Amino acid sequence: MKDLHAVSHLQGWRASLLWFPDPQRPQARHESDGLLVTGQSPDGIVRVLAIGPYRELAARYPELPTTHWPGLCIAPGFVDMHIHYPQTDVIGSPADGLLPWLTHYTFPHEKHFSDPAYAHEVTRFFLDELMRQGVTTALCFATAHPESVDAFMTQAQKRRLRMITGKVLQDRHSPDGLRDTDTALSLRQTENLIARWHGVDRLGYAITPRFAPTSTPAQLHGAGELAQQFPDVWIQSHVAENVDEIRWVQELFPEARSYLDVYDRAGLLRKRAVYAHCIYLNETDRQRMAEVSATAAISPTSNLFLGSGFFDYAASDAAGLRYGLASDVGGGTSFSPFHTMHAAYTVARQSVGSAGLSLAPEHLWWQHTAGAAQALDLDGKLGNLLPGCEADFVVLNPKATPLLARRTAQTDTLAEWLFALIVLGDDRLIAHTLVQGEIVKPGFL
Repeated sequence: MKDLHAVSHLQGWRASLLWFPDPQRPQARHESDGLLVTGQSPDGIVRVLAIGPYRELAARYPELPTTHWPGLCIAPGFVDMHIHYPQTDVIGSPADGLLPWLTHYTFPHEKHFSDPAYAHEVTRFFLDELMRQGVTTALCFATAHPESVDAFMTQAQKRRLRMITGKVLQDRHSPDGLRDTDTALSLRQTENLIARWHGVDRLGYAITPRFAPTSTPAQLHGAGELAQQFPDVWIQSHVAENVDEIRWVQELFPEARSYLDVYDRAGLLRKRAVYAHCIYLNETDRQRMAEVSATAAISPTSNLFLGSGFFDYAASDAAGLRYGLASDVGGGTSFSPFHTMHAAYTVARQSVGSAGLSLAPEHLWWQHTAGAAQALDLDGKLGNLLPGCEADFVVLNPKATPLLARRTAQTDTLAEWLFALIVLGDDRLIAHTLVQGEIVKPGFL
């Protein structure tokens, strides 16, 4: 990247800038009049070349074509660490808790994704909605149908997105039309999908057991063997979300030390393994996840909506557990990163173990950008605006609503300004979403 002769399509973006100088620390930097320089490297990926004050960088890049957005702020694209794209149309469905919600809404709806045309239509809407909300990368669940993965990957590839998904593995305690009736076949399908999609352009594959109760030991251990065979793919599942779910796991796997231990015994706990929720982990569980570099996807709107419980930030930090934020749509109640960050703040305030922890606004923002990228083992590639990062970013309008304009005009510090955006923000804050240095224009935007 230092050799500008090898870089093409240089472009400047002038506005205020928000980024994390050290991606491993939740300390943001804000430049009131900044310049972001992007260019396409020989591998075809558009990356950040430079970032800093406009006056300093403009002299280094004479005659640079520059887009100027006065009054707006360029920030990293948001990263969603756990979201179910097939649940787009069950968001906002009432239920008594996690297991009834799955039975009455999720499972019946996911059966439709055996139809490729249906899967393509939902994927198009889903990706449009992510772009509208400023989410440029997500770790997504598909369904048990290989067609659901092919549809998602095809649409994401067309849009040049960095996305990760996988076929759901579930060979028991699932309805007809969603259950893997042949365990060996489900594993072969997973292996074939890895070969077809993982590492193609900006796409990644995730081995995806739905959760321990819906997979036989044979399927879990088969998934673990695939994880050993393909160490650079991701693993995603759910763990310790709900007390009824945990009781069920104890009945099904009496030999396991804990819910998390079920996955560990199957070979599904390693780097690039992402487990959603992680509410009822014990100290040994958290230390084990930290030891192997597995990570937690915190889903606060979902946990509040389903009454599941509160993620313990203090205990996780003490164990050195990596984590990031997630919407968990459709158990979660919004695609918006601002709603998710706001809910995370509320959860931390309520958590008994965290003793009423008040998360700093920079920390909340980091959990949904650079911190999430780090948790996905993609730090240095996304979630930030440092040189070398891929050019996926958002443009924020702090005057998007009359209340936002009034409140942000009265803030005295960066922390106050960010917190106002988190608490009062929604999709209207996103003036533009850019993927690979190009403004995204979904059909209904």
